[in-house]
Amino acid sequence: MDHLDTRTLQQLDAAHHLHPFSDNAALAKKGTRILTRGEGCYVWDAEGHKLLDAFAGLWCVNVGYGRKELGEAASKQMTQLAYYNSFFQCTTEPTIQLAAKLAELTPADLNHAFFTNSGSEANDTILRLVRHFWAVQDQPRKNIFIGRHDGYHGTTMAGASLGGMKGMHKQGGLPIPDIHHIDPPFWFADGGDLDPDEYGLVAARRLEAKILELGPERVAAFIGEPIMGAIGVYIPPMTYWPEIERICRKYDVLLVADEVICGFGRTGEWFAADYFGFTPDVMTLAKGITSGYIPLGAAMFNDRVAGVLANQGGELAHGCTYSGHPVCTAVALENIRILQDEKIVETCKADTAPYLAQRWSELGEHRLVGEARIAGMVGALELVPDKNAPGKSGRAFFDDRGKVGQLCRDKALANGLILRATYDAMLLSPPLIISRAQIDELFEKTWKALNETAAELGL
Repeated sequence: MDHLDTRTLQQLDAAHHLHPFSDNAALAKKGTRILTRGEGCYVWDAEGHKLLDAFAGLWCVNVGYGRKELGEAASKQMTQLAYYNSFFQCTTEPTIQLAAKLAELTPADLNHAFFTNSGSEANDTILRLVRHFWAVQDQPRKNIFIGRHDGYHGTTMAGASLGGMKGMHKQGGLPIPDIHHIDPPFWFADGGDLDPDEYGLVAARRLEAKILELGPERVAAFIGEPIMGAIGVYIPPMTYWPEIERICRKYDVLLVADEVICGFGRTGEWFAADYFGFTPDVMTLAKGITSGYIPLGAAMFNDRVAGVLANQGGELAHGCTYSGHPVCTAVALENIRILQDEKIVETCKADTAPYLAQRWSELGEHRLVGEARIAGMVGALELVPDKNAPGKSGRAFFDDRGKVGQLCRDKALANGLILRATYDAMLLSPPLIISRAQIDELFEKTWKALNETAAELGL
């Protein structure tokens, strides 16, 4: 492959590449940033700038960049058997081994894997198969899914419908029928005078009210991200998920945990269901399953659901050409081996995540930060105009939401740090291998970006 200069690449990109979640016309004028290599927690762009990636690509590069073992696993499998499908009573060895490994790792009796290419496809899969689960038990009207406003479950027709992003619903005639939403648990904006534990129960009981409104005989499942990532890292109080589970059990509603972001160590536990103390019936996975090195997703079903699908449902009329692709599953197995053998999740829980939480809370003292929230290796700084205002006024957002967040993101980038901005929340999700020294670097660069942002705002 010929290596082209940056400007030529930007021109080709503008002419031929539509970017996701971007104003493509504005991006074409500005010119996209082109990343050329990565090592550990750092990436370099085509102009040679070294950047501390505090967002792990897109919540996913858990073992860091440049792990040769993952490339070698892909190469070995490509040489031996580059592809075969899981249709026609066939499969491949790494696909079988990964299904067994996921059954071992995931909570309780989530023992059955259906493989996809992404988290979006995994959420498409569960919409179809959960509805099928109820239909073959003579309950075809039990087909409603309940999600949350501002939730994110991907961008396919089903995934975007299950999610509650208004901007996405404006494009493509969404949501599709029989999907409803309740308000999310966001204590900072919504908690009022309640302490977090009280608020967690109030927020969870919105689900019970919605189930009773729609009719328990109609509601098939509730789906939620344990931590709502894309909207701004909403971390629910510890009372929230156990109460959600109690309500689901009461009305025989399946509980679906979308662990696409949280899975494989992001919270300091292998899965956020372990962190928050609840047991889902269905779990969707992607991102950290391969540390982003190759596309792969999965839907995990418990024994009850899988038993019905396997024994009562006849032919399972669902699948993808690349379901259980052997190269992808081989890479996932090697990625999980690295996480286990190097005790990366355990180190996060015992050492680096508590240290990150300490430093992140120090950032919460900055005059721009209304709340510094964090769980394991995922967090957010909520930027506000006047954190010292009394009562709810101290939780007020900037009038033009998103402008300050973009400014702070750009200041961080100029200082060699990648953070994501959602509205005016600065989002954190570093590689799980980040060291204490790199956490200190993250702190210093974030504090500097906050100072520069405040100075430009005249605060």
